[in-house]
Amino acid sequence: MPERIAKVVVVGGGTAGWMSAALIRRVLGTQVAVEVVESETIGTVGVGEATIPPIHHLNAVLGISESEFLRETNGSIKLAIRFEGWRVPGESYFHTFGVPGRNHAFCDFQHFWARGLRLGQTRSLWDYDLNYLACKTGRFGRPRTQDPFLDVPYAYHFDSGLYGRYLRKICVANGVRRTEGLIADVLLAPESGHVRTLKLQDGREVHGDLFVDCSGMRGLLIQQKLDVPYEDWSHWLPCDRALAVPSERLPQTLPYTRSIAHRAGWQWQIPLQHRIGNGLVYSSRHISDDEATATLMASLPAPALAEPKLIRFRTGRVRDTWAKNVCAIGLSGGFLEPLESTSIYLIQSAIVRLLKLFPHEGITQALVDEYNAQSTLEYETIRDFIILHYHVNERPDTGFWQDVRHMAVPQRLRDKIALFRATGRLFQDPYDIFKDASWLQVLVGQGVMPADHHPIADAFAPDELARTLAEMAAAKAKGLEGFMSHDDYLAAVMRAR
Repeated sequence: MPERIAKVVVVGGGTAGWMSAALIRRVLGTQVAVEVVESETIGTVGVGEATIPPIHHLNAVLGISESEFLRETNGSIKLAIRFEGWRVPGESYFHTFGVPGRNHAFCDFQHFWARGLRLGQTRSLWDYDLNYLACKTGRFGRPRTQDPFLDVPYAYHFDSGLYGRYLRKICVANGVRRTEGLIADVLLAPESGHVRTLKLQDGREVHGDLFVDCSGMRGLLIQQKLDVPYEDWSHWLPCDRALAVPSERLPQTLPYTRSIAHRAGWQWQIPLQHRIGNGLVYSSRHISDDEATATLMASLPAPALAEPKLIRFRTGRVRDTWAKNVCAIGLSGGFLEPLESTSIYLIQSAIVRLLKLFPHEGITQALVDEYNAQSTLEYETIRDFIILHYHVNERPDTGFWQDVRHMAVPQRLRDKIALFRATGRLFQDPYDIFKDASWLQVLVGQGVMPADHHPIADAFAPDELARTLAEMAAAKAKGLEGFMSHDDYLAAVMRAR
């Protein structure tokens, strides 16, 4: 018979460990004991400094106000990512959290916009996007209406090290036990193969019923002890290294992340209140570590505050993120490069999934199978979205970009690109966190234009369509009224209590 879960042990601290402990404690309360085993001598990757809007749900569940969150993490507002040089050098576009235009019940906005282009309209897709207009002017504010047409979805940039420590403080105050120590051995139950005990170097033992592996890329429990196979996706996403370095802040704090294409990868710039987070993701088959370091340091927007940190990774995921009584959350379960800021989200989503399927009365194979099926779909849809950015490039300059342009991509992605290219239609995949508006912006930004549009868009006479599009663009621009500069907004929030 399955054994009732009375205690959860989280292996590893950092963002993944303390997010897991905080949510489990908050949702399950005292009915389940929670203990985190971590060691200050083990560093964390710590480059997940940009997020997507679901982080609001996490903060709401944990009872964290925006002002407190931004103060504790030196955070800033994120409205979008600006992709620079991804289609061709010298060109850029935005992937915002907003929705361009307004969709018809049976025909999405891009069909009206595409027909307008064929009739001589010149506005870009982003002229109908309030998030983009706010980015362009460096402003932010809350909409004064409940009309979703003028909604401004947003997320945050923040210092992930400060965030982990902040969550640890919340956890300890709420009764989560923290054990400092290095794990020397992991003991399995001989009859079931489940993890039963962690033996620490000083001889102490930590027992548990369910173990959450947040040990990072080592995968101490899921990979090293349970030997769950790892699916390597480097044939689709060949970047295998990153360099990270902070630099001094700039006078103006941008409300978006910058993603800058280079000859063998891409560079991120994440503006925080006290500094800028910088990094270069690259393929070691196409550029050496020394060349990559020189490229990054020469491209910093301000003087560096430290030496660059090298991170080696292998894109992919473990076949089963829940095996036996171990659930792998964060980098122990898989790695997708931070191109679309999904690292923190994947941690959050995995914890929420575990809580929805929590084995209160004991672990059953049905729960494990459902968890793994959902996790697989989520990882694969995010993977495909990241592959899209690389695959539809038109850069003529290096072997790296030519390799990813000509590679064979997953069938689901190939079909989605082909459908949009032919008809302009997009359809939401199950468990895809990126909605149709996100796919639309990246496809159009990368130069994939539909050859046709939905017949419903032809119902408008040319003059009527031109007037409707002009009114829509004007209404979006009017939505900026009352917005303040991003820095003024941050200053106002920081004063709030």
